[in-house]
Amino acid sequence: MAEYYLISQLPSLDGINENSPLPITSDRFEELCHRFLSKKAQNVLDKLTLAPPRDSETVSSSLVEKWNEGERNLRLALAKLRADKMDKIFADADKSFSPVLLQAVRTAVEIESPMEAEKFLNKYRLDFLETLRPTDSFSEEFVFYYGIKLKLIERIRKFDSESGETAYRNIYNSIINGEKSEVIK
Repeated sequence: MAEYYLISQLPSLDGINENSPLPITSDRFEELCHRFLSKKAQNVLDKLTLAPPRDSETVSSSLVEKWNEGERNLRLALAKLRADKMDKIFADADKSFSPVLLQAVRTAVEIESPMEAEKFLNKYRLDFLETLRPTDSFSEEFVFYYGIKLKLIERIRKFDSESGETAYRNIYNSIINGEKSEVIK
C-alpha cells in the first residue's frame, strides 16, 4: 500500500525533452522513497547505479539485476570493440554478446562526436530500460525503474560539450600512449 502513496506523488518522466526542467530531483525522489519504502527496498534503491560492478552481485530486485547485467554487457562490448580496433588484448575475449547489442556498440563507436555517441548510448540505455518497465505501476520494481530512469536523464543533462571533448581527448591520448590519466572535472 505504501508504494501506491509513493508512486502517486511521483511526476511522470515520460515525454520530457532535454530543454525542460526535470519535474523532480534525485534528492527529492530519495526523500520520498525513504519515507514510504521498506528497509529492504531502501537498500536496493541506495545501490541503484548506472555503472554496475564488473562482477555481478545478487540484488533482491529482478529488474535491477537485469539492468545491471544489461549495462555491464554494454560496457564490456564497448571495451571489447575498442580493444579490437586498437589491436589490444581484451580480458573477456571469449564473452559473447547479443547481435542487437553488438550493432548498437558498433554504431556508437563509429560516431565521430563523443557527445553524439553518448547521446546515442543514452537512448539505447533508455530503450533497454523500457523493456524492463514493470506492468504493475504501483510496485517496488516500478520505483527502481523510475530511479534508474531519473539517473539516466540527469546524467545526460550534466554533459558539457567542451569539457567532455577535452576529457575524451586526454583519456584517448593516455590510452594510446600507454599512460594512466585522470579525468579533470
